[in-house]
Amino acid sequence: MADPLEPSALLLPEPAVPTGIRIGYARVSTGGQKLDRQIDALTEAGCRRVFADKKSGRSDLRPELKACHAFLAAGDTLVVPSLDRYGRSLQDLINMVGELRKREIGFTSLHESLDTTTPGGRLVFHVFAALAEFIRELIVSGTREGLAAARARGRVGGRPSVVSPDILRAARDMLPNPDNSITTIAKLLGVSPGTLYNHIPDLKDLRAGRVPRQIEGGQE
Repeated sequence: MADPLEPSALLLPEPAVPTGIRIGYARVSTGGQKLDRQIDALTEAGCRRVFADKKSGRSDLRPELKACHAFLAAGDTLVVPSLDRYGRSLQDLINMVGELRKREIGFTSLHESLDTTTPGGRLVFHVFAALAEFIRELIVSGTREGLAAARARGRVGGRPSVVSPDILRAARDMLPNPDNSITTIAKLLGVSPGTLYNHIPDLKDLRAGRVPRQIEGGQE
């Protein structure tokens, strides 16, 4: 099978044999938000079943997303109300949609009118993937330059007193790559390995592969 992010794959039909089955996924991130509007939109879009997560406290776990991915079969299409309801970051979105394509599952976002079952929709995600890689390289490059400047000024180690969201995002992007050890990532970002373990609760899942474990479906 061709790499789903390769330009040549953009013209391939997806799914190759569509089932016509549309499955929805909705999510709210705070207790005060309501799922009704999202579920109504997904039902109107023809979804025969909708999975929905409500984030509780500080937990990043999304059990219904895992169940949704396990339920999907080749030829189906996953439908979400908007991209931010599905992926928690651009890289997260690219990884999960890429894995869906490997499983021959389509993806549609209603708000953005994106549909990977069309060549135009696949082109958009190809651009997204290139942008995500570009951003990751910028973050890594900027971090290296910052550490070099700190060392030149005599600061030992260059570790920041506060772990910033940018540092955590960069770490999340690099963790799935087996070529990057946790020690190397921590050193590059100017933090300790223990800091990564403390601030990234799903670190072990990220190390397990490029795609979060919640998308692995029934492969456990």
